[in-house]
Amino acid sequence: MKLVSFLLPTPMGPQIRTGAIDAAGGVVDLAGAFRALLVGEGLPQGAAVRISEALLPGEMVALIEGGERSLDAARRAMQWAADEGPDGGGIPVVHQGEGLQFLPPVPRPPLLRDFMGFETHLRNIYPKLGREIPPEWYKIPVYYKGNPGSLGTHGDDIAIPSYATALDIEFELAMVVGRGGINIPAERALDHIFGYMIYNDFSERVIQAREMSVGLGPAKGKDFVRGHVMGPCLVTADEVPDIYNLRMVARVNGEVWCESNSGTIHWRFEQMIAHASTDETLRPGEILGSGTVGGGSGAERGTFLGRGDVVELEVERLGTLRNRVI
Repeated sequence: MKLVSFLLPTPMGPQIRTGAIDAAGGVVDLAGAFRALLVGEGLPQGAAVRISEALLPGEMVALIEGGERSLDAARRAMQWAADEGPDGGGIPVVHQGEGLQFLPPVPRPPLLRDFMGFETHLRNIYPKLGREIPPEWYKIPVYYKGNPGSLGTHGDDIAIPSYATALDIEFELAMVVGRGGINIPAERALDHIFGYMIYNDFSERVIQAREMSVGLGPAKGKDFVRGHVMGPCLVTADEVPDIYNLRMVARVNGEVWCESNSGTIHWRFEQMIAHASTDETLRPGEILGSGTVGGGSGAERGTFLGRGDVVELEVERLGTLRNRVI
């Protein structure tokens, strides 16, 4: 399934809802469709509301916590919407995407960790810094922690930060934790993955370099309004047979900046999960970024973003993430 979070206008103000993209590109309100299904099976309206909102809540992290029970309910809701049409008991349950305000697929993740998984990216970048890849990089999968309150999504305009002189993209994959745990072995780590997204880790290179010269960061080099862009949807793991064989293409204003494959990754998500969970509990809904694919940044080309640039990141099976710089 391709899951999304969106705002639904109501008489009491907009409500956050979880939805899924149907075969025609419409957005199915999962709780609404499941409620209509239960009413059709004979449940009273009140019971149907309680059950549907418990299994398919408006908060994506809560839905993820529901695991297979929530996914089974979502599949039944999608089938009902396909069979019965867009109107559930007089209340529309299938919406056109153009009329909705989308949120990041996981709007409030408990934590965001971003790794450095692709060796080719480092081989391209470190010579420009006059350095070699640190030997420690080959020993452990390292990461920084980003601000989960600075997320953006597909279609958002990304404002250049007031302090920016060299705004850049970082073309990545993002994995969302399904089942939490501590000391998760790498050989069982795939069982803890709920799904995947495209991740554009927008970066301001000048302040990032200043921060990291002190031995900390990045901080303001990454954390600004909508600096961490995720989307266009959260694709459940069952829809991605092999996360390590996906074509990846980045375009800026239609020009190809990068064409690669996810299989070029050095540190795999299983190893990232095992490392991050060592003597530390991972929670459902946490996001782990892969790091930048080789060629997936302007810094590797000596090119940065300007006002009006349109960035499109396309990953096989995951879709296309599109944003405009303003």
